[in-house]
Amino acid sequence: MRPNDDTMARVAAILERIAKTSPTAVTPEKSLRRDFGIDSLSMVDVVVAAEDEFGVIISDDDAERIDTVEDPSGPGIGVGRIR
Repeated sequence: MRPNDDTMARVAAILERIAKTSPTAVTPEKSLRRDFGIDSLSMVDVVVAAEDEFGVIISDDDAERIDTVEDPSGPGIGVGRIR
């Protein structure tokens, strides 16, 4: 299931703040590391921001598996759990 527009806008705002990317560049299949240059330290910032924004807890194990904005095999960054 694809994330709704509101969810994508909220994720895009997180990535705009942390990765300094344009919100229009954020799509579900984009890789946080390859497309937005998120390194391990920035990933912690993304995870914490997503937890705060969506009111979820993302385990360390889930956070390590995050690759795309909406990772079909994992939690995404809140997107996979929030509709």
